[in-house]
Amino acid sequence: MARLLAIDYGQKRTGIAVTDPDQIIAHPLTTVPTAELFSFLEDYLRREDVEVIVVGRPPRSAAPHRDHRRAVERFVHRLRQRISLPVALEDEAFTSREALDVMLQAGARRKQRRRKENVDKISASLILERYMERKKAP
Repeated sequence: MARLLAIDYGQKRTGIAVTDPDQIIAHPLTTVPTAELFSFLEDYLRREDVEVIVVGRPPRSAAPHRDHRRAVERFVHRLRQRISLPVALEDEAFTSREALDVMLQAGARRKQRRRKENVDKISASLILERYMERKKAP
């Protein structure tokens, strides 16, 4: 089987998460400066077999996130043009808050929780977990 890869797209930084090759466990991979995202993805996809790219999308009803939603939609459009893999969209509502909760439960220190890079890559893994759960559901 091939991996699943998730993206928590941001204007400055983008969190990346992947599954194991058997698509059982999602785990945070890294955070990439958004300006370098396509070169990172192209390099990663040359080295790893990926089945689907899952992109977190803000909910339509979230008015404060309207600009971010448009930016994500533009990114997804470019991604589909440049990369010949299926792209799935998954709701990213509250993933940043959930990522902080996960870090607290794991005993992460305040300094680690303040690093936005950590929140971004954990958020990507939460997006990927949501996608995997939704695909399992009957």
